[in-house]
Amino acid sequence: MVAAIVVATPVSAHAATRTVDMGLPVKDQKTFNQKYNSDVNNFFPNGVTIHVGDSVRFAPTGFHTINFPVKGRNPLGLVAPTGQAISGAKDAAGNPFWFNGQSGLAFNPALLKFIFGKSVSYTGAKAIESGLPVQNHPKSITVKFPKAGTFTYYCNIHPGMKGSVRVVAASKAIPSVKAVTKLVRSQVAADLVTAKKLASTKPPAGTVSVGASGPKGVEFYGFFPNNLTISTGTTLHFTMSSATREDHTATIGPGDPEKDPKSYLGTLAASFNSPTGFDPAAVYPSDQPGGTPAAVSPTLHGNGFWNSGVMDNSASTPTLPASNTATFNTPGTYQVYCLIHPFMHGTITVK
Repeated sequence: MVAAIVVATPVSAHAATRTVDMGLPVKDQKTFNQKYNSDVNNFFPNGVTIHVGDSVRFAPTGFHTINFPVKGRNPLGLVAPTGQAISGAKDAAGNPFWFNGQSGLAFNPALLKFIFGKSVSYTGAKAIESGLPVQNHPKSITVKFPKAGTFTYYCNIHPGMKGSVRVVAASKAIPSVKAVTKLVRSQVAADLVTAKKLASTKPPAGTVSVGASGPKGVEFYGFFPNNLTISTGTTLHFTMSSATREDHTATIGPGDPEKDPKSYLGTLAASFNSPTGFDPAAVYPSDQPGGTPAAVSPTLHGNGFWNSGVMDNSASTPTLPASNTATFNTPGTYQVYCLIHPFMHGTITVK
């Protein structure tokens, strides 16, 4: 299918630059974000072919990075231990949390060095890391490729998000700019079809899907079901969707982390913006994994707090689970949020 839209460009004596969007093209974001509550953790296009000596301009259009590892090595992980043990962490009732003694977690310090706005060269011998796009309006990164070969790059934030640059001899034909533009439009159109379907996700009984996902990085930001009524004593399994490239939490407690940043949950959510370390109560499960599921109630941990901990499906973060389980023994209405994406909100009614 792709071959049908590829038009060869004539060989040129002048170096050329192709553009890759780090995330959805800007003109498509409103449709995905606002109409379908979704996004795509992918590069557009996620594969380009250039001549030796040409460059690729990586344009930051979302919260993504580019990491070209040393050829043959793995990309850097998003989260890393701080090297300092957690101590003195207590819940609202004054009782120590179970994760005292565990390592603190923070953004990988290697991701806090930035090359946005710069031009660099890559052969595979030395890694390139963009760093996190935490600056206001980060500028594009231009990468020159002086050596032939196929080079894979990654987003450190979203496991599974990767692209490739194929570098060929100057004597070989490569796709034209027009052909690449058509390829991007085809990629966006296919992702939109997926996004429309994700809104009707239906997990098995007893399961709450924290987000929904489809092929090639398409994500829906919501809980499924979004409004759930259960009987007293029901145990619910909160889980990530199988194809996700995201991190989420399922969290219950005082405050709305999106509308009230000074509330208990708002403060925990804000810690994910800290370059020095996350609040351990935000990133670790509130109750020690492996035992009897926590009994959610308005008095749990002194203020009704329960947290799944940060969940993902990445092998590079073995400290983070892909699911968590809780039992609801006390009637009432419980609001559940994702601390990483506070606009994700669901309601659980226990009767």
